[in-house]
Amino acid sequence: MSARESALRVLTACRVNGAWADAALASELGRAGLAAADAALASRLVYGVLQNRLFLDHCLSAYCTQRLEHLQQPLPDILRIGAYQILFLDRIPDSAAVSESVELARSVKRGAAAGLVNAVLRALARSKTRLPALPEDRLARLSVATSHPLWLAERMTALLGWEEAEAFFRANNEIAPVTAQVNPLKTTAEALLAELSDAGVAAAKHPWAPDCLALTGAGELTTLPAFYRGEFTVQDAAARLVTLAAGVAPGMRVLDVCAAPGGKSFSAAFAMRDRGEIVACDLHENKLKRIRDGAARLGLGCIKTEAADGRVFRPEWEDAFDVVLCDAPCSGLGIIRKKPDIRYKAPEALRALPELQSALLANAARYVTRGGTLVYSTCTVLPEENEGVTDAFAVKHTDYAYRPFSLPIGETDGRITLWPQRHETDGFYIARLIRKA
Repeated sequence: MSARESALRVLTACRVNGAWADAALASELGRAGLAAADAALASRLVYGVLQNRLFLDHCLSAYCTQRLEHLQQPLPDILRIGAYQILFLDRIPDSAAVSESVELARSVKRGAAAGLVNAVLRALARSKTRLPALPEDRLARLSVATSHPLWLAERMTALLGWEEAEAFFRANNEIAPVTAQVNPLKTTAEALLAELSDAGVAAAKHPWAPDCLALTGAGELTTLPAFYRGEFTVQDAAARLVTLAAGVAPGMRVLDVCAAPGGKSFSAAFAMRDRGEIVACDLHENKLKRIRDGAARLGLGCIKTEAADGRVFRPEWEDAFDVVLCDAPCSGLGIIRKKPDIRYKAPEALRALPELQSALLANAARYVTRGGTLVYSTCTVLPEENEGVTDAFAVKHTDYAYRPFSLPIGETDGRITLWPQRHETDGFYIARLIRKA
């Protein structure tokens, strides 16, 4: 199995089965047993094709006599894999990108189309310094150039303006930074820095996220001894800010109503010095097991898991928690650079989300003790899923009010949206509401 064959298998799984690329890639790499360099190439090809698919299709269409969508599957993805190498990967010769794509077509029993693959990619390679002109329409040009669908280009330019919308889209196509939060129960930032350096991982203290390290070229972190010993957990800097906003402290009772995969529960347990209680909830046992396994690796004893639907009231939890975290299911448009296929979601599928989010928040509010804290968060940047939800909640629930909080990146009025192009984080929303005593 080659890197290109593995990449094609993942892209096929996404197309045929609706799989998410990150999960399909992890499964494929685990099965294929590729060498480290080949696994890295397969990953780059998958993410590169998804990040640039509309642009790749625009370029390929100029040299293909048939419409890409009319080609027999999986030929369009084979052409995209070849085109991505030609246009974006300087270390791979164009001749190799072409010949390997031809062999890839033959390996999946599309040998009759080998000539087409060869001709299209050779034509693209010859013309890569004078690629087909982008659409004249400004919105269509932004969509194709950054490979974000037209509806999303329209939505974000209306929200941000042209210049920042393009900056947001460009950031979505970059490699996401890796942030590790130090487990203060087992080590210090300085000690972990030294250990990672000895292991060949380039790390530095995060410029503003407390107890966090910024990692570059880290490779597979789960193979590091420091990971096995539970000295850190991987969590984006924006998500790290949730526990700062919540103000969790030792001895508190905390409920995480949508906890999987557990990052915010772990961060809260660190802040609590593992003293107190955290109830981490999810609907699915396999996700709860991941939380338990993570807590065991990190040496955290204050976390217990509960199978619970965040929309269904649990009477025994009423008025029982000092802090309730509600990290609601959302469109995920803030984490496109980690999950590039999110951008291709149909907008119709997103319209029901605010109703679900509002139901989760209203139910979570019933669990907060008088004077306690309710924190709502998402990994999206759409106002209708963020301040639209929390503003409506605050109007309806007069016993709650926004409470300003301070973060390393500045003061807030009780809510904040973080952006990859502004803060070098995931796109993320955090709101803190206090229940009146």
